Amino acid sequence: MIGLLFLLFLVFIAFLNWMLAIAGLLLLALSALWFLLNERQFDKELIQYVAGLSYRLKKVGNEVLLNMPIGILLYDEAEHVEWVNPYLNQIVDGESKTIIGRSLNEISEAIEKLVASDKESMIVALNDRQYRVRLKRSERLLYFTDITDILEIKKQYYNEKTVLALIFLDNYDEVTQGIEDQVRSTINNETTTIIKTWATQHGIYLRRTASDRFLAILNERLLNAIEEEHFSVLDKVREITVPHSHIPLTLSIGVGAGTAALEDLGSYAQSALDLGLGRGGDQAVIKRPDGDVRFYGGKSNPVEKRTRVRARVISHALSELMLESDQVMIMGHRAPDLDSIGSCIGILKIAHANGRSAKIILDQSNNVSGVAKLMDELKKQKNLWSNFITADQAVDQVTKRTLLVIVDTHRPSLVVDPALLAGVPRVVVIDHHRRAEEFIKDPVLVYMEPYASSTSELVTELLEYQPNERPLDLIEATAMLGGIAVDTKNFTLRTGFRTFDAASYLRAHGADTILVQKFLCDDLDQFNQRAELIRQTKIYKNTIGIAVGSSKQNYDQVLLAQTADTMLMLEGIRTSFVIGKRTDGLIGVSARSLGDMNVQVIMESIGGGGHLNNAATQMADATIEEALERVHHAIDEYLEGGLT
Repeated sequence: MIGLLFLLFLVFIAFLNWMLAIAGLLLLALSALWFLLNERQFDKELIQYVAGLSYRLKKVGNEVLLNMPIGILLYDEAEHVEWVNPYLNQIVDGESKTIIGRSLNEISEAIEKLVASDKESMIVALNDRQYRVRLKRSERLLYFTDITDILEIKKQYYNEKTVLALIFLDNYDEVTQGIEDQVRSTINNETTTIIKTWATQHGIYLRRTASDRFLAILNERLLNAIEEEHFSVLDKVREITVPHSHIPLTLSIGVGAGTAALEDLGSYAQSALDLGLGRGGDQAVIKRPDGDVRFYGGKSNPVEKRTRVRARVISHALSELMLESDQVMIMGHRAPDLDSIGSCIGILKIAHANGRSAKIILDQSNNVSGVAKLMDELKKQKNLWSNFITADQAVDQVTKRTLLVIVDTHRPSLVVDPALLAGVPRVVVIDHHRRAEEFIKDPVLVYMEPYASSTSELVTELLEYQPNERPLDLIEATAMLGGIAVDTKNFTLRTGFRTFDAASYLRAHGADTILVQKFLCDDLDQFNQRAELIRQTKIYKNTIGIAVGSSKQNYDQVLLAQTADTMLMLEGIRTSFVIGKRTDGLIGVSARSLGDMNVQVIMESIGGGGHLNNAATQMADATIEEALERVHHAIDEYLEGGLT
């Protein structure tokens, strides 16, 4: 446009001065020529620049594709390698071979599993290196990124995390009681040397905080090494010989791990130690924030030490477990008696004292007479009765953080719902029966005292040591007192001063003894049935009374137990056995003893269990006659020394 205007201007000038116009025309031609040459040079340079840039990009792309330290693999529909970059080829088989054409399974089974799964990535090991393999499923493309160094850094960080351990000589005072000071000092020095040597060998910082306590500081790497040897220091301490003592010296270790907060580590370590002591001591317990608890040791047979201190420790440990849970489920045994229901109510109060919601899982289809009367009273208390649910309702409410407390039994086959028990990861067992061969698997806390009168007595003591104790209602205290009364036959059998202390505590909280008697009283039909069973009693081995019911009649389990108790009141009978067909079709056997025989051992031999002087069993595959024969055989074997 400018050139055209300039040309018109020259035409106009030509009319005035033709020489000036020719000069202008010449200038215009030269300018056009200069512009044309510059434009061609610019285009040429631009083409060269673009070509150079394209070449460089292509070269970089090839470099990335072929030499960058990221493996790339294409596979076909048959899961065979179609193409692989040199980097990955070198990783798998070196530069001399190619993996093209080979199946993914030949390279790594994990890769084949990744392709077959719905995952988008997976960590795969190749030639001692770890790779993050990412899958682009639509393109059948795999990327391999070496993360070995990253994992090593993470591992090193984890291994260096601080761990706290509390070490406690759990029976030092009991073992060394009554021995000379010089011998006590020798035992103390030997024990200290073993613990310090063990700590030095593993690089653990150890500090003594009391005569029977140590504080240990270590890290996750050292803890892993100690776990691999299963805390060998427990065995070394147990081997110490204490003069004139048949009780081995034992050690308990509580370990807190898994968090960077030192305060939390201390809390976990103390909680773990309480758990270990609650399970009988002689063991190490490791506790982490995610609720994972691991146990080591526990090889010795702990001596029963039922003390106020133990009750306080168990009460504290139970509170800790409840506070770590979102809810508490409480379950006793099938066909519950007053002791089972009473102890369930006691645990309910402990849960409420710790600010946790709780439910009692009740077997309402097999209520015995005393429990049926108690249930009638409980239904009048709407707030309390709302805490009772069925097993089916409990299944819908259970979460991963639910704590299940089993009372008055420790055998999985006897609980209200064995399937529910198997589905809850954290279980507490509180029982007064002697431990049988069948036992709930991996409970986090066990409080078993065979010398206690009842589970209600144990739970009453636990309730006393709750820091936020809630007052018991009349019906709650009465139910727990009824549990003690039914298992002691109105405080005439298996009672100690702790039994009366517990009863006094319940009485002070309003327990109604008249109402307890109402729960325990018989109707005329029950009385006649018991009298008929007693009339069938036959003496075996001079002091053993065995009563056998009619095969045509069904008997309540409580009736069988009451009959066995009543038989001990007869002169000359020191041990009693009552056999009868129960209302659920099983053959029930109730056994009682005044101490001459351990009926719990006898019942265990035929599939049952219980207390030293109070035991029972049920048989699903026997008739009345076969049950009697099994009882005779078990008694004979016991008297011959075959059962212990």
